Amino acid sequence: MATIGLDKLYYAKITEGTNGDETYGTPTLLAKAIEANLSIELLEAILYADDGADTTIREFKSGTLSLGVNDLAPSVVSDLVGATVDINGVLVSTGEDVSKPVAVGFRAKTATGKYRYFWLYRVLFGVPSAALKTRGDSIEFQTPTIEGTISRRNKLDAANKHPWKVEATDNGTDSNTTIFDSWFTSVYEPTYTQPTPPNQEEED
Repeated sequence: MATIGLDKLYYAKITEGTNGDETYGTPTLLAKAIEANLSIELLEAILYADDGADTTIREFKSGTLSLGVNDLAPSVVSDLVGATVDINGVLVSTGEDVSKPVAVGFRAKTATGKYRYFWLYRVLFGVPSAALKTRGDSIEFQTPTIEGTISRRNKLDAANKHPWKVEATDNGTDSNTTIFDSWFTSVYEPTYTQPTPPNQEEED
């Protein structure tokens, strides 16, 4: 479905257990979104037999997320790439900084006026790029871009799989619309079974 907008760009910090399983923190606003480009790389294997392709397998390998944003606060850069904010609020970038994976969520407005909601479960960002330019006869906005590598998460979901992305459209028919009320208050966890209704007391 065609999209005509982008907003609600959030990230959630990840804490890894001893086995690498992710626990997600409370989502925080990353920045005001200008553009998001998502590209995916697949692993492909083809088995040939009797002079033809017998079996083809395609699996998710990794992805790249490129974000154009209005600005990046020092605290956000610190969370994403490991830079330090000193006591004066100055962002200090060093050669020892280590990026930390986060989950990234956002929504895109569709041509019908509804929204598509996303969470990417594990994104490792690089150092943001900046384009600076002196002012000439006209005003040109220069905004930062940050690019990250998407990978599947270590934690298994309820179906014993490793998800890397979830998405849903709030069109009132395909998805449970109540999930969108809390989409940006916590990282969405896939659910595959209907909840068991509570036992009803027998009437006297």
